[in-house]
Formats: sequence, C-alpha cells, structure tokens
Amino acid sequence: MTRSPIDSLPPAAASDEPLYRQIYDRFRGAIAQGTLKPGDRIPSARALAKDLGVARGTIEMAYSLLHAEGYVQPRGQAGTVVTPGLQAQTVTKPAPAPVKPDPDTWRHPPSVLPFQMGLPALDAFPRKIWARLGARHLRATQAADLSYPPADGLPALRTAIAAHLQVARGIHCTPSQVFITSGYRESLNLVIQALLQPGQQVWVEDPGYPPTRELLTHAGLELAPIEVDAEGIMVSRGIEQAPQASAAVVTPAHQSPLSVTLSLTRRQALLEWAERNQRWIVEDDYDGEYRYISRPLPALKSLDRHGRVLYAGTFSKVMFPGIRLAYLVVPETQIRRFEDVNRVLGNGIPGLTQALVCAFMTEGHFARHIQRMRRLYSERREATAAGLSKVFGPDMPINPQPGGMHLLVRMKGHHTDRPLARRMVENGIYAHALSRWSTAAPCGSGLLMSFTNIESQERAEQLGRRILALM
Repeated sequence: MTRSPIDSLPPAAASDEPLYRQIYDRFRGAIAQGTLKPGDRIPSARALAKDLGVARGTIEMAYSLLHAEGYVQPRGQAGTVVTPGLQAQTVTKPAPAPVKPDPDTWRHPPSVLPFQMGLPALDAFPRKIWARLGARHLRATQAADLSYPPADGLPALRTAIAAHLQVARGIHCTPSQVFITSGYRESLNLVIQALLQPGQQVWVEDPGYPPTRELLTHAGLELAPIEVDAEGIMVSRGIEQAPQASAAVVTPAHQSPLSVTLSLTRRQALLEWAERNQRWIVEDDYDGEYRYISRPLPALKSLDRHGRVLYAGTFSKVMFPGIRLAYLVVPETQIRRFEDVNRVLGNGIPGLTQALVCAFMTEGHFARHIQRMRRLYSERREATAAGLSKVFGPDMPINPQPGGMHLLVRMKGHHTDRPLARRMVENGIYAHALSRWSTAAPCGSGLLMSFTNIESQERAEQLGRRILALM
C-alpha cells in the first residue's frame, strides 16, 4: 500500500474544522506543495481510516471533495491517484543571503579542495580490500550482530588497538583502557566530563588547534594559552603563568600547527608537573605515525609511569575521515570512572564499522597501509614543497617539518595571511591562516596547507601560480 504524507498525523480533535475537512486540507496542501505528485497513488479510504483511527465515511467525504475539485481521480481497482497534469504551486521564498566560505569556521567544504587540511590521501586508500571485508562481514551477519554494540567498544577492536599501540607507539595498555569514540571531539569531551569541572583552568598550546579551544570554552573551562617554540610547549612558562591549571592538552608528536616535536626535556618536565600536582595531560596524537626523517617517536604516553596521561588517537588521518572512528586510552585507575560517564554520554559506534576496522587491523592491512602512506607522503611532501618554493621564491619560505601532513608557508607582514586564505577558499583552494590559530603568542603570518592529496610537483606549481594571482 502506498503511504501518504499524513498517514502518521491524526486529525486534531480539538480543532473547530470537521475531521473530513482537516484531511481534505492536508491532502490539498501536499498536492499543492509537490509532496504528492501527479500520478501518485493515495491510500485507500479503508486503509487510511484504520491508520488514522477515524470512520471510513469521514475519509470518503474528504476524497469525494478532492475528486469534485479535480485534485484526485479514482481508477477502480488501481486505486485513487493524484490527477495527472496538475502543477505544484510555487512558493516564493526570499533568497538567502550569500554565504562566503570562511576557512576559519572549521566547516568542511562540500567537495575535496587542493591543500585541504585534515585529509589523508583518499586516492591511495585500499578501497577494494575495504569493500571485500565489508561484503564478507555483511554475508556473515548474525541476528546478535544487529543488537546494540558494546558501549565502550567492540572487545576485539579494543584488543587490536592495544596491540597496535604497543608496537607502533610504545604504549603498554590493556584493552579495557581503550574506549572507542566517534572522533577527537568526543574523546576530549569524555575527558572533560569525567575528570574536569567548569571554571578549572587548562593549558592549551599557543598557537594551537582552534576546535580544542572551542570545546574547552563551551564546557565552561578557562583557557591558559602557553607559548610554543622550537621544542614544543614551554612547560616552564605554563608553570609560571598558570600554576593551578588542572590539565594540559598537547600535541607532542607534531605540534598543531607548527609541526615541531616536543623535546624529551620538555616531555619529562610536563610529566613531572602532572605527577607532582596530580594534574592531567591529554595527548592528541592525530598523525604521530607520519615522520619522514627517522622512525616515528614514541608517544608521550609511553613515558607515563604515574597514570597522568590520556592518549587520544584517531583513524581519520590514517584511514579516512568518513569512518568517524577514534579511541581514547585512559589510565588504569580511571577505567571505572570512564565506563560510568560513557554509559551516559557515549554516542555508540556502529558494530559493523568497528568489526571492519578490527579485521583491517588484525589481517595486517592497517600496518601495510601506514607504511605505504609514509612513503607516499614523503614523496608528496618533497614534491609539493619543491613546486611551491619554485613559484613563491624566497619571499614566502616553506618550512617542511620532519613529520605531519601539512606544510607551513611563511608570509611577511601582520595578519596578511587572513585575506589571502579567504580569497583562496573562495577560489577553490584550501588554506588556513596561521595567525588565526594563535591566542596571544606572536606566531606571524603563514598558510597551513596539506600536501597529502597533491600528486606531483607540476600540480603544486600550477596551484602555486593560482595563489600568486590572488595576492
């Protein structure tokens, strides 16, 4: 039976209009607006009367009125249809004000743009392997697999992540310490809800990842921007400026956005501060797997001997962002607390997605993919830097850091990066203005541009010339 737009909307008993008239008005409105189109079949009077809980005669009166006015035509055993040839009434609405794309609103563009930040090499993901795993899991689906997935994550996936972290990042943790989330934002929000209170102070890197500041601010926390230099966050400056801070959010592997690595001395100082004052450290290891000068450095969490570091990892950068899958490793002493909070706040990740990622990891595809991407990104990083340097010249030097997924193109002047970044996005080229990432520290002007989806030096030169024309 064909359903109508009003099947689930019973007439309003308190209305002054007779029931048959209310039903007539709804059908006429649906036809006029184009929701019901010419030739569409409408429910039988008997079926609709049963659905709406009204007498069949009431529906027949409404249908008779619709037929008399030419809105519907009875077709015998074929049922009743909207009269062919009717034109929907056009409703004139004021045109919305044009919205200019803003590179600093953190809303992703509808299509992939050159130099777009946060995207891995989408063309290099092994889609055939992924499709084969998906088909296999769908064929093997059992009734139990259709139920709610475990709140904290699929046990097999938590085990696979714990094993991967021990080998790749030097982190020794149990599967019960691993919580599956829908992304970095959920991971950070889980930390906030479990361990922090509104009004408390939190160290953030300056310059630093803007969404981190936004999320902390919305949670009612007070930000303490701590300057970053060539060795990472200046821990001594943090102790001096905000000694009572309850936590620090840092990106030790490749500082976001400067891509510098937190030195061993600073790592030890940060851990000592947290242990001595019983503070928390959130380690955002968004792309720690990608280092091109030497082997990836162990995570800050690997040095944590007192359970003060919470490690946030993601599959968005190493697989693809559409998967919406990340994880959080919590101290062993905090497992019960996070389980309790996650029961209330956890979004729950589809079990099929978790099962696919688990198979992708346990069958060796994940490790091989990271190795291939490390080689590919090394090549694309060099090609992109060479192409842009050839076009920009010495006035816009490029600082290719030893790791990460983006380049920093330095610019002269104060905040000259902001209008250029905006013009670039308006013309289909992605960029972030470095000065937008800073709260108080002077970081200068520059463009943050990802190289992961730039296939060659020639392509980088072509795009570079387009950028020069916008200056």
